[in-house]
Amino acid sequence: MNKISSQNLSIKNKIAIIGLGYVGLPLAIEFGKIRDVIGFDIKKSRIDELKNHIDTNFDISIDQFKKSKKLNFTNNVKDIRDCSIFIVTAPTPVNNKNRPDLRILKKACEMIGSILKRGSLVIFESTVYPGVTEEVCAPIIEKKSGMIFNKDFFCGYSPERINPGDKVYNISSIIKVTAGSTPEIAKKVDKLYKEIIKAGTYKASNIKVAEAAKVIENTQRDVNIALINELAIIFNQLNIDTESVLKAAGTKWNFLNFRPGLVGGHCIGVDPYYLAHKALKEGYNPQMILSGRRLNNKMGSYVAKQTVKLMRNKSINIKGSNILIMGLTFKENCPDIRNTKVLDLILEFKKFKSSVDIYDPWADKEEAMSEYKIELIDYPHYRKYDAILLAVAHKKFKKMSISKIRSFGKKKSIIYDAKYLFKALHTDGRL
Repeated sequence: MNKISSQNLSIKNKIAIIGLGYVGLPLAIEFGKIRDVIGFDIKKSRIDELKNHIDTNFDISIDQFKKSKKLNFTNNVKDIRDCSIFIVTAPTPVNNKNRPDLRILKKACEMIGSILKRGSLVIFESTVYPGVTEEVCAPIIEKKSGMIFNKDFFCGYSPERINPGDKVYNISSIIKVTAGSTPEIAKKVDKLYKEIIKAGTYKASNIKVAEAAKVIENTQRDVNIALINELAIIFNQLNIDTESVLKAAGTKWNFLNFRPGLVGGHCIGVDPYYLAHKALKEGYNPQMILSGRRLNNKMGSYVAKQTVKLMRNKSINIKGSNILIMGLTFKENCPDIRNTKVLDLILEFKKFKSSVDIYDPWADKEEAMSEYKIELIDYPHYRKYDAILLAVAHKKFKKMSISKIRSFGKKKSIIYDAKYLFKALHTDGRL
């Protein structure tokens, strides 16, 4: 028998969402409106917050929590034993050598395997390289459960498409790619997601196709941003304003609208390494993917050195100078500091023996300290800084006005606008 009964994916089946971060929580909220759902996370502090309708990621409002009446939260594995559908949203970072780190995902598989019952479905949303679901995850579940894949239990894959901080493109308004370990399971997985995805779904031909589709989404963006970053470096050498060039080129209908900047975070700055890892394992050395990664990884150092160059042009002493960096999160208007490339700016300025203050009203102070040993300031000091660097395009910074931001600097100081928050004539430099 290689099919689960049609009853197994009925509305009566209870879902366990494993991992309640930026991906898992919105998913649990949506399913919790129509199905019995248990949101599971190993962090008790996270569960305590969610039980009190508090989302420290600022993605889910109190009203959204209240609408999800069939959703409960737990950090106790025993509470998800009676679930027959498991959706895994475990993070998949890279290690210090930029190689895939699947430890958290593997532990999630072991946990599920220890409580799995026959006929269950395990769906993965974590970004991985093609083959992980069936070649890594399924065997772990088999070993832990003693069951046979595609006979006693089944797998699906539906890559996350969450954009943290985006209130327009939310989970239900973005088309969802789905796949299953058998044709019949693929139909059931697709039907399951159709219950919450208003934009519709796209059923991929198999799990590897769905895994590959996800990993190339961010790889494509990474390579394109690397190109624009390289153009920005060239145009700076030629004393040409990059933004002006991009606006002019953008008048053509098929010009792609990418902008230069720091490329960090848990997706664009990580996913290309997963695809490159798989390619290398298969004997192919990817050229463009890794070249783009190398270039983007150097941009923090480049921006810092450009700022220092502008300071020297104004005869500002670099050693002992006071630098204000505005923004720590990896992207605008969200509190996520994972893999932020602002760290590269900080490290580069410290090489020049500068004193650095970091201000970010979105970032959590305790997390910044525990993760990076960074002490965020409450608010910038008036007339203290020799250089001010706008590193993240938070709306709160834009609302401050350039005159307010300039008041943080000394009379002889510079402002480097890495994110194009203000017009070029208001700042001293930008990419």
